[in-house]
Amino acid sequence: MDPTTSLPISLETQIYTETSPTHEHNEDFVLAGDDFVIVLDGATPVPGLETGCLHDVPWLVRTLGLRLAAALTSPTSPTSASSASSASSASLAEILEVAIAEVCEAHAQTCDLTNPSSPSSTVALLRVRDGRADYLALADSSVVFEMADDSLLAITDDRLDHLGDYSVPAVAEARNTAAGFWVASTVPEAARHAVTGSLDLATQPVRAAAVLSDGAATLVERHGRGWAELLSILESSGPAELVRRTRDLDETATGRLSGKRHDDATAAWCRFTTPAV
Repeated sequence: MDPTTSLPISLETQIYTETSPTHEHNEDFVLAGDDFVIVLDGATPVPGLETGCLHDVPWLVRTLGLRLAAALTSPTSPTSASSASSASSASLAEILEVAIAEVCEAHAQTCDLTNPSSPSSTVALLRVRDGRADYLALADSSVVFEMADDSLLAITDDRLDHLGDYSVPAVAEARNTAAGFWVASTVPEAARHAVTGSLDLATQPVRAAAVLSDGAATLVERHGRGWAELLSILESSGPAELVRRTRDLDETATGRLSGKRHDDATAAWCRFTTPAV
């Protein structure tokens, strides 16, 4: 076993986010610390659709993102209103569930939280602690690990890709249901349905990881390139170059495209590091 795997591990993270050419405001959110990364991708509202909410998508992702960051950086943050357990011992799903509940509380008096079209967001989280790398993906965002043996582990919640009907009413009906897909919005329980896991870094050492909104992952998801190529771009040129190349491909692509041609794009590239010994 590599002796450095028993040492504290931290993240050296490069982040880049870029607003879609067709958006007035960036509906993504990204924040990174020494031991965590948060990437949120707010769902662009359908023009004219009644959401029951006074707030826009940037408000939602900013408010949720800051709640998550507060929990991930404070060992005394409770995991629920009735729990004395701390964020340092809570799973990412537990932390997300509480954060969604706190956001709901922040606008419950002014907004109709029963409206299924209330602003929503995907969530991708990465955390390193106690010799482990914890990850969470909810809705259409990805966490991709480059392992020390050069293998790749890609985690994506792709349930949104398997709906039978993508009409506005059908998507609203499927949102946050077992038969549809789960997303961060007005149902804290959605966090329990996220794709989660944890890697033991002593037995599954990680070299680096990417945390991506779907706008930064279209190189793979839309254009058919491999995760290895995407990570190679991040390693050699950084997140901004990944987004630039993705934009170029989106602009020149022909034929029918899945999803929007342009989207906000956010990428975090994280190198796993240990102190010098």
